[in-house]
Amino acid sequence: MKVKAAVLRQPGRPAPYARSQPLAIETVELAPPGPGELCVRVLAAGLCHSDLSVIDGSRPRPMPMVLGHEATGEIVEVGADVQGFRVGDRVVFCFIPNCGRCGPCASGRAALCEPGAAANAAGTLLGGGTRWLDANGMPLRHLLGVSGFAEYTVVSARSAVRIDHDLAPEIAALFGCAVMTGVGAVVNTAKVSAGESVAIFGLGGVGLAALLGARAAGANPLIALDVATHKFSLARELGATHCIDAADADAIDRLREISHGGVQFAIESVGSERVLAQAYAATRRGGTTVTVGLPAPDRMLSIPALSLVNEERTIKGSYMGSSVPSRDVPRFIALYRAGLLPVDRMLTHRLQLDEINTGFDRLARAEAIRQVVLL
Repeated sequence: MKVKAAVLRQPGRPAPYARSQPLAIETVELAPPGPGELCVRVLAAGLCHSDLSVIDGSRPRPMPMVLGHEATGEIVEVGADVQGFRVGDRVVFCFIPNCGRCGPCASGRAALCEPGAAANAAGTLLGGGTRWLDANGMPLRHLLGVSGFAEYTVVSARSAVRIDHDLAPEIAALFGCAVMTGVGAVVNTAKVSAGESVAIFGLGGVGLAALLGARAAGANPLIALDVATHKFSLARELGATHCIDAADADAIDRLREISHGGVQFAIESVGSERVLAQAYAATRRGGTTVTVGLPAPDRMLSIPALSLVNEERTIKGSYMGSSVPSRDVPRFIALYRAGLLPVDRMLTHRLQLDEINTGFDRLARAEAIRQVVLL
């Protein structure tokens, strides 16, 4: 079928993107789903820094590519050998397909699926190959097995989680990345308990989702840090007990004073090795730093090595919130319905597909939390 999609051909074009137009809205050909795959009409797709890092070239990906990885939609066609899905089902996409058979999947670590990681690196679907052709008959790659900035997309059934129809698409889309990553980092990776101290470094969509998760877990104090201080009012409304300008020279000293020597858990969501080192410095003896941000591949972290031993401190990576999507998406949605995860407060803008470059300008300038394209 022919569909409209946002195609990236040349990463690294200069901002403002509304002028340089790195994402071109093209009419492309989408092949039918193969075995184990679904064709989905996309209803909503969120703009995330992981998309922006592909646009600006800091996260190299094979090109050309249809972008978008945080999305939701309705199944319109089911490929052969698919179980558990049918036409008309609503789904949220997960940006790491999990095969269910490799070592990490078998041990409950779906975010580390080995075939899924290989497919994502190659820009293919889990079963191999691509399903997109441009107007000249040339193949286009898939971003993280989703390519949600399109009217329709084909995904592996292992990249989808079924949800109820009554969840608004612009809210449902957020559970595919921001919520799964941020809340998962708190409840799956850090395993924060009530009364434990937490600091959140970076108040974008993932960072604010982590803040919501920490509040739901009963963290106290719950400290929010960012250089964009205009985000502090929302952070306080969502549960932050204290907000600190991360650009202040005494920011970590203030945090350690508030938390009586440092927090038990620091969650870093910026994707900067400098901010990660700052988050590590914010933890107390025996504390844990969880990083969900994705720095450029050539960036290196420097910390006092001795402190890992004589202070028993820990650094943990958290990819996709250490989530098992089929388990965590439904339970995080249930927490939203119960009023414990008000993720709708993170939604700041609704866009049309042809406004997407302007949306990424807004994201790059930290003028938005979560923007959603409605298709």
